Amino acid sequence: MALTTLDPITALIVVDLQRGIVGSPFVDSIGDVVGRCCTLAAAFRRHRLPVVLVNVDGGAPGRTERPRAGGPFPDGWTALIPELDQQPGDIAVTKRTWGAFASTDLESRLRSRGVTQVVIAGVATGTGVESTARQAYEAGFNVTLATDAMTDSRSEAHDYSIANIFPRLGESGSTQAIIELLSTRSAQA
Repeated sequence: MALTTLDPITALIVVDLQRGIVGSPFVDSIGDVVGRCCTLAAAFRRHRLPVVLVNVDGGAPGRTERPRAGGPFPDGWTALIPELDQQPGDIAVTKRTWGAFASTDLESRLRSRGVTQVVIAGVATGTGVESTARQAYEAGFNVTLATDAMTDSRSEAHDYSIANIFPRLGESGSTQAIIELLSTRSAQA
């Protein structure tokens, strides 16, 4: 579904742009994705809307067919990248699952600020971003996905999420379209 509107109190959620992940190989230029996420964060801050910066530190405890890498993460692996320019008013969330809602207090923190919609960006499209979008949708938030501000290490996962999953969870749009709607939303708010 094409992007149509943003609610008066919409939050930006940037998923897993952290030192240990951004150096991984991705389908799209991670520099471009980081730049668009930073542009979105700056725009949300200008409009005095919540910015959520999510990092991952661990994983869910269940058994899987594909073993996860064991051992502790190297020093600095979980640190958010400095380009995000984390501000004191930003909401910082450390997750231990793919999605940002399941193992955190993110939902209650957003609800306490009156948030009814979330814009989601970051990495990886088919895991962290998609899981966060699913959880936000299931929690009753309106969901918007900034499709040019995300990427994945696997093109088939990225493409499948965008074409088949995201239209069932919310609306999708470009960074520029979201920023334009922020200005319109602010003029009406």
